[in-house]
Amino acid sequence: MTIPTQLVLRAFLDDPTREMYGLEICAASGLASGTIHPILARFEGIGWLESRFEDVDPHEAARPRRRYYQLTPDGAERARLALAQARTKVGMLRDLTQRPMGGTA
Repeated sequence: MTIPTQLVLRAFLDDPTREMYGLEICAASGLASGTIHPILARFEGIGWLESRFEDVDPHEAARPRRRYYQLTPDGAERARLALAQARTKVGMLRDLTQRPMGGTA
């Protein structure tokens, strides 16, 4: 399991019943949207995630509609198991994503 995949799963497992949209997932995982969206599509394709578009008029909201993602009950269980079996632990990865870029920590 790749490091970005682990970070995305951990973001969802922090509160498995919470719906999150792309930028929230980016912030929670420390990853760019170009990295998370293929991961989200893959997990939705295998049934670990469900998604829905919010019911808002983009013109009134002055922004595009958000697509919200949420773990399915089966997906939450499988995500927990997958992270437990992953070779690289997410806790160590979070430490790496919190360090400032381009400098010494």
